[in-house]
Amino acid sequence: MLSKGNCIIGQSGGPTVAINASLSGVLQGIIESDAYNSVYGMVHGIEGLLQGSYLNLSEQFKTKESLDKLAITPSMYLGSCRFKLPHYEVAPEIYEILFNFFTSNDIRTVFYIGGNDSMDTVVKLSSYAKANNLSINIIGVPKTIDNDLPMTDHTPGFGSAAKFVATTMLEIAHDTYIYNIPSVTIVEIMGRNAGWLTASSALARTSYSNAPDLIYLPEAPFCLDSFVEDVKRIQQQRKNVIVAVSEGIKDKDGNYISATSTAVDAFGHKQLCGAGKTLENYLKDKLGCKVRSVELNVLQRSASHIASKTDIDESIMIGKAAVKSALEGKTAQMVCYHRMSNAPYYVDVVSHAIEDIANKEKVVPRMWINEAGNDVTEDMLTYLRPLIEGETVMGYANGVPVYCDITHLHTKTEQK
Repeated sequence: MLSKGNCIIGQSGGPTVAINASLSGVLQGIIESDAYNSVYGMVHGIEGLLQGSYLNLSEQFKTKESLDKLAITPSMYLGSCRFKLPHYEVAPEIYEILFNFFTSNDIRTVFYIGGNDSMDTVVKLSSYAKANNLSINIIGVPKTIDNDLPMTDHTPGFGSAAKFVATTMLEIAHDTYIYNIPSVTIVEIMGRNAGWLTASSALARTSYSNAPDLIYLPEAPFCLDSFVEDVKRIQQQRKNVIVAVSEGIKDKDGNYISATSTAVDAFGHKQLCGAGKTLENYLKDKLGCKVRSVELNVLQRSASHIASKTDIDESIMIGKAAVKSALEGKTAQMVCYHRMSNAPYYVDVVSHAIEDIANKEKVVPRMWINEAGNDVTEDMLTYLRPLIEGETVMGYANGVPVYCDITHLHTKTEQK
C-alpha cells in the first residue's frame, strides 16, 4: 500500500475574519478524506518555515469543537509574514531549504492561504517543483479584505469586512446626526488600488439615512476642487455630510492623494499616509464648519463579532475544495468562487491556474461607479448584498468572545 504522506499549510499577508475559517476548512477536508498522515502548519508563513518554525496541526485540531472555534477566530492562527520570495534562479539556496524540508517530512501537498503577494509565493514554489520534476502539489487558497484577486467572484474575508464597514458607517451616521451644527465627516477605508471595501459603505444607507453621501474609489480620478463642490452641494440639502474614501484615491495622473514621496514596503508598494486626514485639512481651509476624519484602519480586518455568516461558511467550503483539488492531482492552482446566481444567491468553487492570478489585481469596473465618480451604482449593490448576509454564533466568557489560544505567536519560544 502506498504511503499517504503528509501536508503543510501556511498563511500570509494581512489578517481577515475568515482566513482561519479557510484553515479550518482545509483541516476538515483532510480529516474527512483521510488522505494524509499528518498535517503541519508553518508558523509565520514561508518566512517562518525557512527559520524552522512549524506546528503539528494534527495534534491540535482533532474535534469538531476545536475546528468550529478555529473557524470563528479572527486573523491567522498560524501567524503571517510579508516576505517576498525571490525567484529560484536568484536565490536557489532558499528553495533547497524549503524543498529539503518537504522531502524529509514526506510533504506531498502545500496549501498556502493568502492574497496577491501570497499567490506569488504559490507561483514560485510551483515553478521550482515543475523545473525540478518534484512530485508535490502547491495549492493556493484566497483571502483578502481588498477583494482584488482576479478569477474569483470575491475573496474570503471580504464579506465580513464589508459588513463591518457598512455597520460602522451606519453607526457613525447615528453619532453624527445628533448635533444641530453643520459638519463634514470623512471616513477612510482600506483599499490601495481597488475600491471594493469602500464601495461596501453604500450598504449602510437606510430609509432615513443616505450616509455615506459621497463615495470615492481609486478606480475613478479624484479632483480636490470637484470634491469641495460635491460637499457644498450636499450641504445645501442637509447639515451633516458623511464621506467614504478609499485610502488609495488618486488624481487624474495616477498620483496617490496621500502618498509619501519615498517610503515603500517590502513589495515595493508606496506607503500611504492618510487620505482622510489630507482631505480633512484641505476642507478646513475651504468650509466654515466642523470637519473631522475617521480612519477605520486595522479595525475592519479582524472584527469577528460582526462577521458575515455567508463569508465564514464559504471560507470553510473553499478550504475543503482546496483539499479536493489536491487529491485530484491539481497543482499551481488557486481555488475560486464562481457565482452561479444572485437570486437566490449561490456560488460554486472551481480551481484556476495560478499564473493567471498572481501579481494581478481585480479592480472595480468603471461601470459600477457613477459618471461623476462620487458614488456607486445599483449593480454594485446587487453584487455586494449577498456577501454580508447572516450572523455567526460565538461563545463568550467574562463578556468577551472566546477564540483559539495563540500563545505560540507572541512568545519568544519557538514551537515545532
